[in-house]
Amino acid sequence: MCRNIKTLANFEPAASDDEIRASALQFVRKLSGATHPSRANEAAFNRAVDEVAEAAHRLIHSLHTSAAPRNREEESHKARERALKRFA
Repeated sequence: MCRNIKTLANFEPAASDDEIRASALQFVRKLSGATHPSRANEAAFNRAVDEVAEAAHRLIHSLHTSAAPRNREEESHKARERALKRFA
């Protein structure tokens, strides 16, 4: 759906509240089609971001896996390599 939304589950250390909120903001921006809502829609936009962030937080912190936690630096390196191949 949106390439800017990153996977946040199964990382060590766990995803921070800021990371979850940033992901929720990207999701709401994508759904609404607006990066900055009008004043008339600002309250609804902010409420949606809060609700999505809460749901995402509950989801991420309730998931269980037997896989080893992922490393942020390794995942970032893999993403850069994929981008180089894609856009080279």
